Amino acid sequence: MSTLIAITYDTADGAGKALEELSRLQKMQLITLEDAAVAVKDKKGKVKVKQTLENLATGSAATWGFFWGFLIGLIFMAPLFWGLLTALFSGLLGKTRDLGIDNTFIKEVGDSLEPGQSALFILVVEATADKVIPEMAKFGGTVFQTSLSKEDEAMLKEALEHDQVSAVAEDTLDEDLR
Repeated sequence: MSTLIAITYDTADGAGKALEELSRLQKMQLITLEDAAVAVKDKKGKVKVKQTLENLATGSAATWGFFWGFLIGLIFMAPLFWGLLTALFSGLLGKTRDLGIDNTFIKEVGDSLEPGQSALFILVVEATADKVIPEMAKFGGTVFQTSLSKEDEAMLKEALEHDQVSAVAEDTLDEDLR
């Protein structure tokens, strides 16, 4: 079962930077994400959402649609037409599917942000908490909602709210690099 965590940031680029760090941590195999999304409310009050899983699924659906349409099109002597038609249809179908984090939830949280703020949404499959939390504490933020246990949620909130954790994490990193 995955754990949903939504963290809000006071800056427009805070969630994006935190997502980049999570991507780095995932490459190091310290965390496994099922899905992630970033919502940013611009100065005019418009919310922009960047999905990771749904964009990947839409592209994959369009690719497979083209492949199968092309093969079927070979039979009917119009492979390019059928390939493009099924790619378009598959891409549209892929866009309508709601995978991972609920889009309605992302939109609601995005609407609740103040202009110039951002939010990070992650579905965590597993994580090495003692390594991931200090890294994420550098970005600050406020836990908006989570499906973590009460104890784990308290630990995460404490890490994000205290500058001392960030300093300890940086000292630990400096020692590890020596």
